[in-house]
Amino acid sequence: MQVSITNVSEVQQEADIQITQEELQPVFERAYEKYRPKVEIKGFRKGKVPMPMIRQLYGEAIEQDALDDIASDFYRKAMEEKDIHPVGQPTMVDMDFKRGEHFHFKIKYEVKPGISLGSYRGIRVEKPIHIVTDAEVESEIQKIRRANSTTEEAPAVTDTGFVVTADVQELDESGTPLIGKKTPAARFDLSDDTLAPEIAEALRGGAPGGTYRAKFESQHGDHSHTMHIALNVTKVEKVILPAFDDELVRKITGGKTPSVDEFRKNLRSDIERYWDEESMSRLNDNIAKSLVEAHPFPLPDSIVTGLLDSYVDDVRNRSRDRKLPKGFDEQKFREENRASATWQARWLLLSDRIAEEEKITVTDGEVEAMAEREAGKIGIDKARMLEYYRKSSSASQRIVSDKLMAFLRSHATVTEKVIADTPQHS
Repeated sequence: MQVSITNVSEVQQEADIQITQEELQPVFERAYEKYRPKVEIKGFRKGKVPMPMIRQLYGEAIEQDALDDIASDFYRKAMEEKDIHPVGQPTMVDMDFKRGEHFHFKIKYEVKPGISLGSYRGIRVEKPIHIVTDAEVESEIQKIRRANSTTEEAPAVTDTGFVVTADVQELDESGTPLIGKKTPAARFDLSDDTLAPEIAEALRGGAPGGTYRAKFESQHGDHSHTMHIALNVTKVEKVILPAFDDELVRKITGGKTPSVDEFRKNLRSDIERYWDEESMSRLNDNIAKSLVEAHPFPLPDSIVTGLLDSYVDDVRNRSRDRKLPKGFDEQKFREENRASATWQARWLLLSDRIAEEEKITVTDGEVEAMAEREAGKIGIDKARMLEYYRKSSSASQRIVSDKLMAFLRSHATVTEKVIADTPQHS
């Protein structure tokens, strides 16, 4: 086998591979033997046709059939011999087979770019810090009370502490009802921050039997359009919040927390823990963004495509039947997520390069420690978790990623900045 490698670009190469008849013949012989059991010729039992006859009658067709597999096998051997590690799927760009003489083909493939590292120590980044307030704790308590509330029918809405049931009819701009655009018995919690303020305002003072109109912007992905609706109120319910006392605390914690004071203290600790983790996550993001911006390099498209494939698989796997949702526009989804996949691909390649430069590796003890932690969290046997981690690369990748980020944080110049975001948990 003769192999010649040509660099097409910084991330693309072409392998020119020439295979002699002497190398091809043993492969063809195996192909004849594999085909032999299928041959039926009058005068011979099935599978017992003499090999010379098979070669004479079917040899050319069998050899042509085997070329794709032969090219794949010899391509793989060529990559191993040249110590080349392609990414993505290779593409056959030329094939020339002369029976009894040679097999000559060219395959184009992508490789990871050579990344020349600039400065990645001592970079200046911000770490967002959030100071938890009493108001945040009280807001979480209000959500808990609302989750444990009851309702009673009321004659009309008087404030935001109401739930309104209404039949919703979509209208055109002139106010004419749109056929097939009616939603019966929709419920609107007027205290819900995500409720369109125009709907909340329209239902303020609403009463059963009344019809109220609202106009608002409805957001769909990267675009929005104006909605006109009529709300025909069928029921108004006042929300009755339970007292936030020791009895409620014991109920919602299953008796684990006996008093309001202890619950409030634990709740504040939970919110602070959330913000500690969020702060660290945003710091990591800022470090990664800063380094990606400082290290431009050509990117193999196959890596981006592979990430987009994984995004689509995630959508598919979230459905019960493991199929994409009805009406899902895969092409549009890929276009909308290409920028994110491109950034992620750059960070994956760059972080691998830095980890290689700093010789950040994983020990058996670290994998075992992770298996013990994760097994405890999900309640399975540590030995089973360890066996899975040893077969999969996921644990090693996570450990390397964590060690790399810890290294980068320790060598960064970090400035803390107080932010006033609202936590999204609870």
